[in-house]
Amino acid sequence: MRKGFNFYRSYWDVANELNDKDRLAFYDALLKKQFTNEETQLNGMVKFAYLSQKHSIDKQIDGYISQMSKRHPNEDPWQGGTQGAYVDPTQQVEEEEKEEEKEEVKEEINYQALLDFVNKTFGRKFQVISDKVKTKYKSLLKQGYKKEQITNAIKNCKANKYHIENNYQYCTLEFFSRAE
Repeated sequence: MRKGFNFYRSYWDVANELNDKDRLAFYDALLKKQFTNEETQLNGMVKFAYLSQKHSIDKQIDGYISQMSKRHPNEDPWQGGTQGAYVDPTQQVEEEEKEEEKEEVKEEINYQALLDFVNKTFGRKFQVISDKVKTKYKSLLKQGYKKEQITNAIKNCKANKYHIENNYQYCTLEFFSRAE
């Protein structure tokens, strides 16, 4: 029997758009699916909210089933038992994160081109992009952002009144690596 799962920020964000009654129905449906693999009949905005997260929910379920079938090929991962049923939640989270990492980002960033573009756009002389900032850009791509969106953010910043008045001091490579 499943002991835990990742509760993504997107679940929280979507739920916060619902009224209290619908939010509870959304959480109930999410938990029921994660712990029993059973779908709940939903209507209206709750159904819309649930469907917007269905891909993430299904990927978590698929990853869990895949991992459990490797360990216990003849057992149903949704049934409890006295042997082999417990999986340490931290181990499960680590395995789900590894599963997500396997879904490699097909789009790659040419960091030298990005560095040159930012330097040219703002008249800067940055020499390198730190590994920490590179990781943040990779995360943006994993979240579904496209290189074109990052480029547009840089161009929009160049034309933004606030940034113009502040002589583009906040327009750094790290600044553009933020999702918010």
